[in-house]
Amino acid sequence: MVAFRSSALYGVAANPALPTPLLLRLIAFDGGGGPPFQALHRPGLPESAVAAVLAHPLPYPRAGLATSGQAAPEQRARLADDPSPLVRAAVAGGPESTHDPRTKVRPLPDAVCGRLLVDPEPSVRSALLRSRHVAPSFLASLVRHHDPAARRTALRVWDELTTDGRATLLDDPDPGVRRSAALYACPQDARLTTALLRDPADALPEVVRRGLLDRTDAERFLAEGVHLVEPAGNPSLPADLVDRLAVDPDDEVRLAVSLRPEPTEARRSAIDFTVDPYDRGDMDWVAAGIGDQDVLHRAATSAHPTPRRRF
Repeated sequence: MVAFRSSALYGVAANPALPTPLLLRLIAFDGGGGPPFQALHRPGLPESAVAAVLAHPLPYPRAGLATSGQAAPEQRARLADDPSPLVRAAVAGGPESTHDPRTKVRPLPDAVCGRLLVDPEPSVRSALLRSRHVAPSFLASLVRHHDPAARRTALRVWDELTTDGRATLLDDPDPGVRRSAALYACPQDARLTTALLRDPADALPEVVRRGLLDRTDAERFLAEGVHLVEPAGNPSLPADLVDRLAVDPDDEVRLAVSLRPEPTEARRSAIDFTVDPYDRGDMDWVAAGIGDQDVLHRAATSAHPTPRRRF
């Protein structure tokens, strides 16, 4: 086999018809860094190939399997006790890319995540808490964890937490966790939103963008003419105030109104907005509906260029 990387070698590694014996030769190949990436990120790796990767003397191929979006969680879990912290961190972090944001990566078993969370290497623990591929059940179990960073991670499944779990985080002994929990809760709680708006220690723009605004606060912001981009995108803003912001003299405010989910396409087109040629926007309703065909159709056929750029 050639002792250098070539496009032909990568092509062979990516070929779905590659015979297992040749795949095993590629996995064993040492051309200065281990086997080709494509040999590790293949769907349906046979057991003999998985065993060859697990036994590979270099850590990088093992880490490559750990970050493969094609590997089954049971296969990735077999690397959770790898002697290399680099590999264990790769297992904890999970697949780096799935090539399609609609692809759901099956998470590691909760028991394996539990082992990784007590790993002696901080890089492994932090990789697990940052991972996008952890089961909601495991995240929910962190509500009363001794580490504030772990409790803050539990907030990612806020909508799936029990009432008691949410209350626990809202009353967390760590002020950073409490503040983060309040930001998650405020879209459904007008009183909490008002309290956050009165607290100068809190992130005011984020509260205004996400919180359940009462009319008094909303009208006050419009009257003061400050933080108008945030309420312009707030789902709870009353319709008549949305109409006022749709003709605001500030270009960014009008653009924020144009990106709201509820306007008809005719109404959206009537707003005088300007879009940067490379701006892909920040639209929660598109991101949240990435698996919903109706939402995808609305975004793809929108009269507004920004939703269309999300694809």
